[in-house]
Order: sequence, then structure tokens, then C-alpha cells
Amino acid sequence: MRGEVARLIPVGTEKNIERRATSVFLATLSVVEQFAAAVLGSIGVKLGSRSSISCYTEVVLPQASGKLDRPDGLIVVRSGKRVWSALIEAKTGTAELSNDQVEKYLALAKLNKIDAVITITNQFVALPTHHPIKVPKIATRSVSLFHWSWMSLRTQATYQLDVLQDIDPEQRYILNEFVRYFSHPSAGVKTFDAMNSEWKNVCQTVKNGGRLHKASDEVIKTLGAWHQEQRDISLLLTRKLKAPVTIRLKPSHKADPEQRLKDDCAELVDTQCLQCRFEVPDAASDLHVTADLARRVICCSMEVAAPTDKKSTKARVNWLVRQLQKTENTTIQIVAKWPSRVKDTAKTLQALRDDPAVLQCDNPSLVPSKFQVQLVRDLAGKFSGSKTFLEGLNDAVADFYRDAGEHLKVWVAPAPKLADVMSESSEQVVPVEL
Repeated sequence: MRGEVARLIPVGTEKNIERRATSVFLATLSVVEQFAAAVLGSIGVKLGSRSSISCYTEVVLPQASGKLDRPDGLIVVRSGKRVWSALIEAKTGTAELSNDQVEKYLALAKLNKIDAVITITNQFVALPTHHPIKVPKIATRSVSLFHWSWMSLRTQATYQLDVLQDIDPEQRYILNEFVRYFSHPSAGVKTFDAMNSEWKNVCQTVKNGGRLHKASDEVIKTLGAWHQEQRDISLLLTRKLKAPVTIRLKPSHKADPEQRLKDDCAELVDTQCLQCRFEVPDAASDLHVTADLARRVICCSMEVAAPTDKKSTKARVNWLVRQLQKTENTTIQIVAKWPSRVKDTAKTLQALRDDPAVLQCDNPSLVPSKFQVQLVRDLAGKFSGSKTFLEGLNDAVADFYRDAGEHLKVWVAPAPKLADVMSESSEQVVPVEL
């Protein structure tokens, strides 16, 4: 095995964008300790005070046939006597991985006793343990397979620069240069900017009252694109909020991306909606996003419990409206959730500012148990456009969080008050007759 040490300022032909991008990333990984800890920690590799990272490009490894192969890079982590290593295969721009390529590098890693294969492309996945390419389970029995998007790496670097205060000045400089490099169009790093080519047909089928089929190629590809968009939104929010926003997944979906895809395909067919939830640190609740194909609308919402120390609907509504007093978007809707299976009621923020009592249900003795704050945006004809749908969706999510989400607070029960009773030291003394 041989290779070149990864360089922060690589040299070579201008056409080899992938080689340059891989070298810049690996060089940064080997030098910036906190960046390396976060990136490698995402795939379960923990770094200690005695750990060292060596990174190489232009790696040459023998195949089983005796021929030589050249993966894009190699990471070697040494922690005392323990050594962990991973091959890197990277693509930039619109280039995508193939099954044959991934399986070939898994076999190459196994042959050379390398622990993992990590792919880096502009394809997005919910977790690094999920992968955009489906390979036989036997191929990953002795070699782990992980995936990072270039945008997730750039977002991690941006987050650390914005949030962490204790980065060494020299390492901060390198991390700044890393972000600058991967923010330039020539680096070949892209956001997820278009749904799949079948998206328009899926939308048209729903509009015409047709039936989608959960095992159809167009539904599976639509959910694949939707999963990539979820990750792109979480990265976008992470950069804007300077806080790590993640996709809320069921435990079964974290462990099995194929099951997640199957379940979400079935949900799309049954509800004609695409849905996802985002966990925002310290927010009042998860951010729930729904794309309704039948109505052609985007709905962003968050839900909070009503304060139980308020005994009337008006008082509970006022508690919520006060939180949104700085919100200029008066089309934000407030939905009241009632006990005893009573139908939800909904009014705009402006209507509730004028009269909080208008949210009352038909039973005047009931008070709402929860409030759902939501923004509903009608995209009309733009909904079925592969690019305009994503543009409208991203704008709706950002607008909702700015106008409502960041202002919402969870109700906290007031502390119990000390009862007005006599202290033990002032107990009444009475005479006792013998």
C-alpha cells in the first residue's frame, strides 16, 4: 500500500476537482481536532487525547487479481495500540456512485484489512449509516459502509466556526479556508435543488384523482428525493440557526433505511402527503413539515400544550398570542385541540388578536388542551415543478420558523406556594390538668 499525504493546498490539473476536494477535506480532518472529532464521531469513531489521524490521497492498493486500484483517499486513526482505517471514494458536481463501484471498494477494503469505506458525494442521507446505494448485506459483514454529503461536512465546519469559542487560532484559520473553498462554485458542492424527474407525473396523478402504488418506481424515487430534501433542510436550518437541527426518525427507521423508505411510500399512497419532523435544540416542539399533493400546499407547524393554570379558553389563547406579539405575519393560523374528541377549531393570528374567544368550540364549558401553530402556503402550479417545489418549501420552512417557531415557549407549571400555616415552633400550648 502506498499513497500521498493529503495536502491542504493540492497541486494538479484544474479538471480533477474530486482529487482536490478530497485532499482539502482530508488535510483539514488531520489537523483540526474538533472538526475531526465531530465528523468521525458521526460514524462512531471516538478520538481520545492520544489519538492521531493520518490522511492520504492517491492511495494504491492491490486487488485480488493482483492488479492495482486507486481509491480517492485513506484515513488512518491510531489510538494507542488500536488502529482504525477507512477508504474514501468521492464524487463532486452531479456525479453519482454506482453499485459496482461501491461493492468493488468494499471488497478491496476487506482484502486489505481496512475497517470501512466512506463515500462522499452531493447525495444526501438522513444518517451517515444510511447509504444512497443499496449493496448486499454480505458485502458489509466485515467492512462498514458510511456516507457523507459534501454539504454536511461544510455545515459542520460552519457550525463549529459560529458556535465554538475554544478553537486554536491556527486551526480556526484552516477551518475558515475549508469553508471558503467548499462555498465556491468551482468546488462542485451542491445543495439538493430539484425533485426527481417523476415528481410532476406523481403530482398530476394525485390531482386527477388517480391512484399511486407504493411499489411503483415513481413513488420510490419520489420518496428517495424527499428523504434527500429533508436532510438538506436540516443542514440549511443548522447553518441559519447555528444549532444542530436533525431529522426526527423512528428507532426502526434509524436502524433500517429500507424500512423507512417502504413505510414512507405507503404513507404517501394512503395520505397523499409527504411528511417529516425536525428536532430543533431548545425549541418548544418538533417542527412538522407536510407537503399535501392533493391541496398543493406546504404546511409547517409546531404544537404546544395549553397552560393548565388558565381556566378559560380566552386566557389560554391570550397566553399563546402574547408569545407571537412581534409576529407581523398575521396569516399564521392557530388550531385548538380539544378533549373528548371535539373537532379542532382554527383561526388566524389576526382574528385572535381581535377577539381571543372566537377560537371557542361549540361546548362553552371546554377549554383547549393543546395549540398547533401553523403556516399554510399554497404553491398552486409551482407545486409540481421539480425546482419550484423545493424553492417554495425552503422559503415556507424559513418563514414559519422566523415568524412563529422561534417565539414559541413551553408552558411550565408555576412553583407550589408555601401554605399559610403556623410553623412547628409556634404550636399552641395548652394547660394540662392532672
